[in-house]
Amino acid sequence: MQNRLKEPSGPLSPRLTIYRWHVGMLASIGHRASGLALILFVPIYLWLLRGMTGSEDNFAAVFNWLHSGLGKVSIWLVGISLIYHFCNGIRFIAIDAGWGESRESMRRSARVVFVFTVLVAVLLAVML
Repeated sequence: MQNRLKEPSGPLSPRLTIYRWHVGMLASIGHRASGLALILFVPIYLWLLRGMTGSEDNFAAVFNWLHSGLGKVSIWLVGISLIYHFCNGIRFIAIDAGWGESRESMRRSARVVFVFTVLVAVLLAVML
């Protein structure tokens, strides 16, 4: 006698086209996007390190890039990604530990992370 579970006919993971969008879903998608942005920045970061520790010509190239519009925007976006990913990661760890598991608590904590990230984004923009 074989006891098999019925195979699900739909996707195992929630699909963006099926569910109603809410702040918790946006926080989760944002967490993935910020992690991707941080990973994609690694080659630029390595180039920056190499330029800062290499020859004077490399240093001048990195210095000029960092003070260009593209360099400032890149540093600003990575800074925002880092802050968001860090704060939302703490939020996810807290939820996994059993703190704030209710829907309203998760939505409230996601809003707090978004607001804090916006405040830091403004601060970083002023600093750059």
